[in-house]
Amino acid sequence: MVTKSNREIGASHCRTISVLLCMSILTMVITGVARAGDLPGTKDHPLLKRFGGSEIVGYDSKRFITYDLQTSTFEKYDLEAKKRVFAAPALKLEGSLTRIWYEAAGDASGVELIRNYQNELAVQGFKILYDSQQDTAAAQWNNYLAPFGEMNIKTNRSHYVFYAANARETKVLTAKKERPEGDVYVALTAVEWGKDDATFKSKRGAYLAVDVIEVQPLTQNMVTVKADEMAKSMASSGRVALYGILFDTNKSDIKPESKPSLEEIAKLLKADTKLNLHVVGHTDNVGSLEANLNLSKRRADAVVTALTTEYGISGGRLTANGVANLAPVAVNTTEEGRTKNRRVELVPR
Repeated sequence: MVTKSNREIGASHCRTISVLLCMSILTMVITGVARAGDLPGTKDHPLLKRFGGSEIVGYDSKRFITYDLQTSTFEKYDLEAKKRVFAAPALKLEGSLTRIWYEAAGDASGVELIRNYQNELAVQGFKILYDSQQDTAAAQWNNYLAPFGEMNIKTNRSHYVFYAANARETKVLTAKKERPEGDVYVALTAVEWGKDDATFKSKRGAYLAVDVIEVQPLTQNMVTVKADEMAKSMASSGRVALYGILFDTNKSDIKPESKPSLEEIAKLLKADTKLNLHVVGHTDNVGSLEANLNLSKRRADAVVTALTTEYGISGGRLTANGVANLAPVAVNTTEEGRTKNRRVELVPR
């Protein structure tokens, strides 16, 4: 009788495990491929595969957003602030957002989708931050786990297909992967529909919302204002706001990429020799008022110094002022608003 050696038995056992592992992940398919049933113009995120047989029914992408990532138990909904409150403060993220809604019609369940993605995230090197299935307090708050209030998305289903689903079956998972080029976070929300529903355009089966947030700094992308545009703005509104004069955080040294804006200011002043200007520095509200008053004045001084020493403008035509965050043009509660508030303005004297 022929018997197998221990090495042969071990190899066979490994092959069996490999087959089982492959079978367990076969439901996840190749990324980045648009499918016939997908919402037109959409595709998978390159970092994540999709659940086999699922289709994209919602899609949105933003180059830069702020995002509150859940990492703990939901506690309440703040009606005044229109936001969810968690046991531990949500992670405040800034970067690009890709939001995809997948529909897995038929016999798929929310837990099946979540667990498939959890396995895929592990393979990709992600660390789980929050899993509602491990949270004993999650059951009573299931309807608040769905992305209600975050429905600014292109979809061929109802914008409330997640919130109106079976609340008891809502599942949430968040994860993080550290990368040299910037950390990436994933937030998953799965729901189930027990039957087709014409009102919400939903099908029996499971839906998964996938949010991929790639952390990155804001890229300053304000257009340089030309000299004639500055003159028109001051003539019509009494001032012109400039975003092309750049500084590092809490510093007053003008960055080299500010040169085009400085050149346009000098061109304006040389074209109109009777024009005298207040150069006014503005900041956001981060830090104390005293510190921001000092910083905004130093930045205005730096602009005056650059114009006089590098472009030959008489110092008597320019007056530097700093007003910190006392004259905002946007809210200081978002990064987008704070970016608009950090500026240099020119005001005729």
